[in-house]
Amino acid sequence: MPRRSSKKSQTFSDNSAPSSHPKRTRVLLADDHPVIRRGIAACLQNHEQLEIIGEASDGKETLRKAKELSPDIILMDIDMPHTNGLAVTELLRKELPQIKVLILSMSNSGTFVPRILQSGARGYIAKDAPTEELVKAIETVQRGETYFGEEVAQIALKQMMTGSAPGANNRELSPRERDVLIGIAKGLSNKEIASQLNIGTRTVETHRDNLMRKLDIRSVGGLTKYALANGLVMLREEVR
Repeated sequence: MPRRSSKKSQTFSDNSAPSSHPKRTRVLLADDHPVIRRGIAACLQNHEQLEIIGEASDGKETLRKAKELSPDIILMDIDMPHTNGLAVTELLRKELPQIKVLILSMSNSGTFVPRILQSGARGYIAKDAPTEELVKAIETVQRGETYFGEEVAQIALKQMMTGSAPGANNRELSPRERDVLIGIAKGLSNKEIASQLNIGTRTVETHRDNLMRKLDIRSVGGLTKYALANGLVMLREEVR
């Protein structure tokens, strides 16, 4: 009898003991640059409350791993192959709304803030931000709040106050230039844009050069960023 009583007492004690290990925030890293992924992982490895559960190098892989791993938070780059980070974020909002997204970017201009909010992301932080700020951003987003670095928030507010927010410069573009820009942002080739608009390939190239000159942008990737930031393309790319 004493042994039986002792066994019951021990079982009760084990079940009722509080856990000494608080739940860790499960993080998925999504960036097409391995060096950046490794750098972020190294910065976060000493923070016991955070757990890196996986990495993804493009939009399709990010969506697939989000479904497989069910992270709490995804640190999402904007510029990734196949599908950009904002498009993936919008799909996650619809299909896996419990997963929170914190956008990472090399830019600190604040230009993307309206599009980030529209996509459903919970925050935005520059890739070169100090580790302490990145950890703060993750913890803030995990609590269900939004996080934008102070500098980015101030720039975005200034844009709104001065009327220079995204979309303000669209009137500088001709209707045909806008059409070409949209085609570029959708990933179409010059030949495909020409066929779609019923114009010559050289005409498309001329419009592209004019766009770069007018917007002071020097790459196709930059034009795509501009189109996304200014709402000229919808975030409905097919990634399945």
